[in-house]
Amino acid sequence: MSEETKYTEDNIRSLDWKEHIRMRPGMYIGKLGDGSSADDGIYILLKEVIDNSIDEFVMGTGKTIEVSIQTERVIVRDYGRGIPLGKVVDVVSKMNTGGKYDSRAFKKSVGLNGVGTKAVNALSSYFRVESTRDNKSASAEFERGELTNEEHLDETSRRKGTKITFVPDEDIFKNYKYRPEYVARMLKYYVFLNPGLTIVFNGEKFFSENGLKDLLSENINESDRLYPIIHLRAEDIEIAMTHSKTQYSEEYHSFANGQNTTQGGTHQAAFREAVVKTIREYYNKNYEASDVRKSIVSAIAIKVMEPVFESQTKTKLGSTDMGGDLPTVRTFINDFVKTHLDNYLHKNPETADALQRKIIQAERERKELSGIRKLAKDRAKKASLHNKKLRDCRVHLTDNKKDNYLESTLFITEGDSASGSITKSRNVNTQAVFSLRGKPLNSYNMSKKIVYENEEFNLLQAALNIEDSMEDLRYNKIVIATDADVDGMHIRLLLITFFLQFFPELIKKGHLYILQTPLFRVRNKKETKYCYTPEERAEALATLGKNPEITRFKGLGEISPDEFQHFIGDNIRLDPIMLDDNMSIEELLSFYMGKNTPDRQEFIIDNLKVELDVVEEGLPL
Repeated sequence: MSEETKYTEDNIRSLDWKEHIRMRPGMYIGKLGDGSSADDGIYILLKEVIDNSIDEFVMGTGKTIEVSIQTERVIVRDYGRGIPLGKVVDVVSKMNTGGKYDSRAFKKSVGLNGVGTKAVNALSSYFRVESTRDNKSASAEFERGELTNEEHLDETSRRKGTKITFVPDEDIFKNYKYRPEYVARMLKYYVFLNPGLTIVFNGEKFFSENGLKDLLSENINESDRLYPIIHLRAEDIEIAMTHSKTQYSEEYHSFANGQNTTQGGTHQAAFREAVVKTIREYYNKNYEASDVRKSIVSAIAIKVMEPVFESQTKTKLGSTDMGGDLPTVRTFINDFVKTHLDNYLHKNPETADALQRKIIQAERERKELSGIRKLAKDRAKKASLHNKKLRDCRVHLTDNKKDNYLESTLFITEGDSASGSITKSRNVNTQAVFSLRGKPLNSYNMSKKIVYENEEFNLLQAALNIEDSMEDLRYNKIVIATDADVDGMHIRLLLITFFLQFFPELIKKGHLYILQTPLFRVRNKKETKYCYTPEERAEALATLGKNPEITRFKGLGEISPDEFQHFIGDNIRLDPIMLDDNMSIEELLSFYMGKNTPDRQEFIIDNLKVELDVVEEGLPL
């Protein structure tokens, strides 16, 4: 028997808790990432720590949580009961240790697996926990899960509560950066779900009086609401909904036990079904479900006993029962919506009339589109047989049982040379490529009809699988990969316009990105450095010594497949497309894509950046 095929006691190895977390971080925090995506690991670490502070608030203690992020150091301080002083080390370093196993203390807790802070500890180069209660305190410091220091104070004037400080480990999270926009959105969700809670983030206060009604108020301008936000709540459930005057797609914000279930789940499916059923019964008309839900903007939050999520990162609820003596999730939500939404519509006939007019308008538009839709689908089917626009990957966002489903990415490229380079160097498991023939159409102010009439838009919609619902989206990241020249910028703008016009939820939920590619390659015989900015080029020149070879990349087509793999692999750099909360989508599109107004001309002149290929002193190009 060869050495390779021997299987003895020596082959069996037990990992301790921190080794396992560090070896398989994806099992605990999903994907790693660098902070460019809202579901990257560094935000999951923050969430795991805050969840414990939220549980204290839910239990009636600690109405304020303070969060500070300075570069890579994160501090979370609550004013809850504080961890029992004799258990400070165990709670953050022993698996299956925590208060949440005692259901009397945490009935409908956010986290139930006792892993959260242990994962943060193991994945941090520095971790400190400090607890204060009964005028005494205890603290412990760790490096990558190893205890380095422990202190006890028998007397202190500090306020009770828990303070956690951590620095994510750069060996695991490469080139990471916390983006304040993502952190702020996460913290806002916490206050929307916990009215009365104050969270202070780097000095800025977040507070909500009206829960999910405030969430919708932030997401849809008053001028775009078809009717005032309907806000209904009872024990263990809260919903808010309206319909948009301008938006085509359905938009859902769903939560279970405080978790933002970005991929929906049983509660979201039940809510979509319940709204249609209730509205059909109220008007006594068998309206098409898609007509009822078209343009809906809504939020639902429920609390269940011992929730079942479909992944460690808790992005999709799998629970079918509410727990205890309560009915199924579906029955519970159906009964609540049937009673409360029906009552609301009876008491608010103006809202009921506006809603019915919207449904009838949606029905009319659907019937007008039905012929062209069928033609477009037939065309797409034929195209998919011999069309080379889409080079698909093997793992998709809908495969949420697979470890790497969150890595699923679609690159949208221009021209054959760029798409050829990406196709040859991509990861065929998780990276797909969609190739544009030329500049897409400017879809501003056009109706949904254009999506079916325009072959390129129709094929892109089919590739993403978002025609009927965002729940079926096939890729977690949609990455626009165009040249960094005027034409490339224009294509980016036209694609962003398309998504804003017809599928804004893709952007609102953080799925759309711009691929950064290097401007320069600097190399000598021993080493090659790719530089994304003039500053990085200057650093490379200083590092590589005299007379290195410098290449300026003018387009993606110039970069060979062998080189491209460096820019779309582990070190990929992405710029997320984010919406400004202070501007509606309609205002945004009108300003950038509407008539050429003096305001826009002034904006372009004020923000114009001209890059000149000059020879800097001592830095030849």
